[in-house]
Amino acid sequence: MHYNDRLVMPHPILLEARQVAPNQIVMMYDKRTDLASATTISNYWIRSNMESPTGIASVGMGDALTAANSIRPEMGMITPADHTGMRFVMTFRGNAVPGILYVVLPCFVNLEGMAGYMGANWGPSSRNAFIGM
Repeated sequence: MHYNDRLVMPHPILLEARQVAPNQIVMMYDKRTDLASATTISNYWIRSNMESPTGIASVGMGDALTAANSIRPEMGMITPADHTGMRFVMTFRGNAVPGILYVVLPCFVNLEGMAGYMGANWGPSSRNAFIGM
């Protein structure tokens, strides 16, 4: 079996990330998530097209995602938006910079009732980029 042929554990995919306030993003997954992993802020990265990430961004365009450049708890938090287990609100201490491109990149978010997923939670159909307002 080749590396690419291995079975990937079922996992939720981020359908959309939308800025709703200068310091808030609403996120929607395609399936019910494990709340503990979905609300762990360090399971998220926000890439920006600025030279050095500021405001809500934790990583620049060319940087690899690492534990060191994930969103830190002092930057913000994630809470469920409702009781579906699929909608969440990310609230930051700082604001997004208007006119800057942001991309929300969640990893390690498990399906409801599951644990141990170690990959990315976005795909080609994810609408996870937005321009700061």
